[in-house]
Amino acid sequence: MTGGLSWALAAGFTALVLATLCLGYVVVAPGAVRLPAHRRRLDQQESASALTGATSAATSLIGRGLRRGGRERQLATVLERAGVAMPLQEVILLVVVASLVAGAVGVLLGGLLAGLALGVATPLLVRVFLGLRISRREHAFADQLDDSLQLMASSLRAGHSIMQALAAVASEAEQPSKEEFSRIINETRVGRQLGDSLDEAARRMNSQDFLWVTQAVAINREVGGNLAEVLDGVSGTIRERNAIRRQVKALAAEGKLSALVLMLLPFGIGGFLLITTPSYLAPLTQGLLGYVLLAAAAILLVVGGLWLRKSVQVIF
Repeated sequence: MTGGLSWALAAGFTALVLATLCLGYVVVAPGAVRLPAHRRRLDQQESASALTGATSAATSLIGRGLRRGGRERQLATVLERAGVAMPLQEVILLVVVASLVAGAVGVLLGGLLAGLALGVATPLLVRVFLGLRISRREHAFADQLDDSLQLMASSLRAGHSIMQALAAVASEAEQPSKEEFSRIINETRVGRQLGDSLDEAARRMNSQDFLWVTQAVAINREVGGNLAEVLDGVSGTIRERNAIRRQVKALAAEGKLSALVLMLLPFGIGGFLLITTPSYLAPLTQGLLGYVLLAAAAILLVVGGLWLRKSVQVIF
């Protein structure tokens, strides 16, 4: 038993060192694209380190696996919606390295089971983090849309074209509106239709309000008319919807806080008992019945969380 534990500790320490080195390289590696030395000077060859070559090989392998599995576009869309500018292959490599580091720390501190749990939990936490970023960007875009439309309408009334109005929003608005409108302009400049770029931005930001804007712009480009007045009308409708949305959010805040307290209460009580009287919880990890009870508690907790989430979620 002692030999197996020593082997596990040695393997965990080795994995921790290797994962830390890879993580350090990914974090401190320069993000800017530089022209290789052999292309700048024909008489010199750029020497790549072993770590750089291993990282490049790993990202290439990940890219081939994603293309073979057909999920490259889907995962890239998630990163785009979250506002992550890092390439997909590097993000996946970083998540793998973080999982190895977390698993190694878990092995060193709590054994193989804790290491496995931490290694599996790391990608799930990354997915939750990306989901939170997507939700935050969507809400920020919806809150900024009213001001963006007013700025567009003002530019149009001043005699500017629709592209100049979009450029004004791209230069004056805050993130994420600044990034999204800049992307619309860049896509249009390289030959994409303006309507397609606007529709893609609406789908990317999951904004029904901005979809109305794209439809208004498309109709105006076909039949003509005063687009500034149309945008003023749409802006007023969006302003009223945002006011109702904020009111609903305020009314549902109490229910969401109650749901959060109820979800965290079992973990808080369990952590308190684990620190003060560990023997009270010891039977849960010493037999089959204890593991069955833990599994049942986890299932009931998930079901209760989904129930509470549905109860406090208001769609209008």
